[in-house]
Amino acid sequence: MTEQQPIAVLGGGSFGTALANLLAENGRHVLHWMRDPEQVEAILTTRENPRYLKGVKIHPDVEPLSDLGKVLAGCQLVFVALPSSALRQALQPVAEQLAGKLLISTTKGIEAHSFKLMSQILEEIAPQARIGVLSGPNLAKEVAEHALTATVIASEDELLCQEVQAALHGRTFRVYASGDRFGVELGGALKNVYAIMAGMAAAMGMGENTRSMLITRALAEMTRFAVQLGANPMTFLGLAGVGDLIVTCSSPKSRNYQVGFALGEGLSLEDAVERLGEVAEGVNTIKVLKTKAEEMQVYMPLVAGLHAILFEGRTLGQVIELLMLAEPKTDVDFISTTGF
Repeated sequence: MTEQQPIAVLGGGSFGTALANLLAENGRHVLHWMRDPEQVEAILTTRENPRYLKGVKIHPDVEPLSDLGKVLAGCQLVFVALPSSALRQALQPVAEQLAGKLLISTTKGIEAHSFKLMSQILEEIAPQARIGVLSGPNLAKEVAEHALTATVIASEDELLCQEVQAALHGRTFRVYASGDRFGVELGGALKNVYAIMAGMAAAMGMGENTRSMLITRALAEMTRFAVQLGANPMTFLGLAGVGDLIVTCSSPKSRNYQVGFALGEGLSLEDAVERLGEVAEGVNTIKVLKTKAEEMQVYMPLVAGLHAILFEGRTLGQVIELLMLAEPKTDVDFISTTGF
């Protein structure tokens, strides 16, 4: 049904731009919506997105536009790559146009006041739409530069998964499917928090053993939390869980890692975010995640520790010291300890 139609990408940031290019390289015409008409004009003039993806040429079949109504009128498959703080505000006014469309969220964030994931907001805005989530270890710069990459499309709608796989799957980009939309999306949102801590550890010269410990305990912690909310723990052993966590916690290309690194160098949170120049979703997520964990009584010492660093004046060294003094528990929460 959508094979002859253009595909919409909403959001002119680094990942939205990389995704638009990827679709165009696969032979699809892409209507790429962004809020800023000046950004549209810059891309039309230079065929680059200099603010968010400098040095990467925009494919000729990517058409930048600032008229959202026009973009949605011509597309059935829509990839949503808007910051979590802007998604509702941008899409609520065009809710009627979203009915019946395939809406694929690529934003790894949580709405602050409601603790809703992006696909849940899409469902609320457009209850008659078909919803999916795209998530995985997908650094925008590497996707744009054709580094071998894999991702997950998650939805209970099998035909939607197949449609997205057909549109995105290519020579350097592999697309796997999952039925656990909630787990896949939650993994993408939660790992951003731990990437900030990993960046701090790197900037402060902490050893590889320490950084490995932080990553693996982060995986245990985020899985524990997600399972309490109904996700499948096995989802976190895949690309959207451990895969995304590893790349986000170890790559200087990760926005959340960059914020953490700047904090480890001594910058304030405000200055670290300003230096980045883009949205680091982990900063927005940490407050709501700590509150939700306490409300659900889920043990999340790394989340509590990072919150203490960012908002309570603690240092990373103090947080790690407290972590080391805590009572050791089972290594993997969802394996039986019988016989140990």
